[in-house]
Amino acid sequence: MNNKTILIGVIASIASIALPILGVWGGQYLIEQRTSGVVWKSITALLLIGASAVGILIAVPRLPIVNESIRNLFFHVPMWFSMIMVLLVSVWYSIRYLREPSERLDVLAHESAKTGIVLGLLGLATGSVWAKFTWGAWWTPDPRLNGAAVAMLIYGAYLVLRGSFRDEQQRARVSAIYNIFAFAAAIPLLFVLPRLSGPSLHPGQTGNPGFNQYDLDNTMRQVFYPAVIGWILFAFWLTQVSSRFAFLKLKHDEN
Repeated sequence: MNNKTILIGVIASIASIALPILGVWGGQYLIEQRTSGVVWKSITALLLIGASAVGILIAVPRLPIVNESIRNLFFHVPMWFSMIMVLLVSVWYSIRYLREPSERLDVLAHESAKTGIVLGLLGLATGSVWAKFTWGAWWTPDPRLNGAAVAMLIYGAYLVLRGSFRDEQQRARVSAIYNIFAFAAAIPLLFVLPRLSGPSLHPGQTGNPGFNQYDLDNTMRQVFYPAVIGWILFAFWLTQVSSRFAFLKLKHDEN
């Protein structure tokens, strides 16, 4: 192992820690922003529309079995990235609630989790369609697919749990604790256990978790990464809108 390889590994390790931290900080700022946010919302729209249009029009690698369906990569995978990021923001709101309980933090944690669930369901749907075109079945007993489904069921139970309490403070406290453990369970189900289960049909299952040359060439990277950023920003935007509606509903109920 040469010095260049070690340096790349160190940079990758630092980035894997720094990026989620920056994402959570930035996500909270955008979700709680009280101004119109025209600039970042315009950037979000441009990234999503641009990545979608270019992703459909550009030439993609002719890979066996996958063929043209590889274009789904620009939608399916960014949805999962955005789901993870907004769920991480939700966990941070739950941690903050346990430290300093407030109705505002409970609402923000709940709405962030709901956005993550929506994106997760979209990820499962686009993955199922992709599986039909490449593997010949809507669903297969693949460790990654099953792990993702179980993770969504865990978060579905979060919504059921919130609806089972009448006392608002008790509901908020229990939900915050469950939310933290749900995320802690989802990460191994999505990224760790599937890799320990052996060979899989799913790309990127074994070896380096990043995309290799088979999965993503340089041309596709120029579309893929903007798509990831666009979907993450869209997740924060959606959470901001749903949170504002939730706060308005609370204010209306109080009056």
